[in-house]
Amino acid sequence: MKYFFPLLLAGSLSLAASCPAVAQQARSPYRTRFGVDAPIIAGELAVSGFGLYRSMQRNGLTNTELAALNKNDVPKFDRFSAGYYSEGFQTAGDLICYPSLVIAPGLLALSPAIRANYGQTLALYVQTVLAADALFTTSIGNIPRYRPFLYGPEGGDQRNGHIATNAFFAGHTAHTAAATFFAAKVFHDYNPGSRAQPYVWAAAAAVPAVVAYTRIEAGKHFLSDNIVGYAVGATMGVVVPQLHKVAGRRGISMVPLQGVNVNGYSYSGLLVSKQL
Repeated sequence: MKYFFPLLLAGSLSLAASCPAVAQQARSPYRTRFGVDAPIIAGELAVSGFGLYRSMQRNGLTNTELAALNKNDVPKFDRFSAGYYSEGFQTAGDLICYPSLVIAPGLLALSPAIRANYGQTLALYVQTVLAADALFTTSIGNIPRYRPFLYGPEGGDQRNGHIATNAFFAGHTAHTAAATFFAAKVFHDYNPGSRAQPYVWAAAAAVPAVVAYTRIEAGKHFLSDNIVGYAVGATMGVVVPQLHKVAGRRGISMVPLQGVNVNGYSYSGLLVSKQL
């Protein structure tokens, strides 16, 4: 089960890469500029680093504070998972999340059109994931929330660590969603009308949903933490490429005119054709 959805995403993109629609355009639908995007990436790194620093300065709970925790203090929407703990589900989530961060952008190289602009694609991907990460670290650095497993007896030394208060929001879910939705968005923009699009988007949506499930079962995050993480990651995965998109065109080509006759006069030369 834990490998099913990454394989589904791989199969969907492989199918898409074989479709004729991929070869319809070689030009990138995006515009990037080093002078603009490099400072943005640097800023995202700075924000991520500061948020991480803030979270590391927070002290963990004492045994007395842990003993005072009460499941009834958890909002009803999230209370069902208070006390959950599973190392197996934690490992499963890791084995889906971390590889997906490499697999999702890597599979885009199967498309010849995307491969022709792969350097730009990777730059956009880095910017996308860092945007999600900056929001994530800012959140855990400024909004402490107890992880679900603290409301139960398990967890060992983790119970007193500072990361035990980093429940809001779900980082694994956010980063996975940013990666998969980015891959789906880029494929969509390079291949409008492709029959593979529904499968690509379905796989992109399913993978982070499975990660979210493992994080709940592992006792790392409540349902609301995962909903917010999913929304943040998916939004960054779509919005960042969209902000770089060249609106309303796919490129400009020069079409030769030979012997065109208009009202009895012959013309020859070049016609500027806009590819929509």
